[in-house]
Amino acid sequence: MAITRRKFLNILTVSSTACLALMTPLTTWAAWASDAFNAEKPDDAYKNLFGSTELVESDEVKLKVPRIAENGGAVPVSVKTSMKNVESISLFVKDNPQPLTATFQIPAGTLPDVSTRIRLAQTSTVTAVIKADGKLFSKSQEVKVTLGGCGG
Repeated sequence: MAITRRKFLNILTVSSTACLALMTPLTTWAAWASDAFNAEKPDDAYKNLFGSTELVESDEVKLKVPRIAENGGAVPVSVKTSMKNVESISLFVKDNPQPLTATFQIPAGTLPDVSTRIRLAQTSTVTAVIKADGKLFSKSQEVKVTLGGCGG
């Protein structure tokens, strides 16, 4: 079955339009979060990401991170909660050059439980921030680093 040139160009046009339509939200998201990811102070990152710096320390935020990390280049971190209506989970490292390390959008009906590895430049405080019902809940822990992971 041969495809005519006209049909091929039609398929190509439709495919290109679909790809652009799907990529637009990604570029918008990247531009929106860039101010938060490029902030040099935790409060600036909170303000740029959430529009507020008011964090409520909560025992419902379960942050699991080692107290001592031999290599700051790959520190395992997990965050979970039993809170309802969780919108996002974000990780901040107080003394990193850019404190916002990661942010995860949590779709409705999804279990709010994330695990990742982060880089620590030096001994610092790791803070997990959960946005739920429009409020910000947090839990922090200091991690001692014996070998930094954010070198040039």
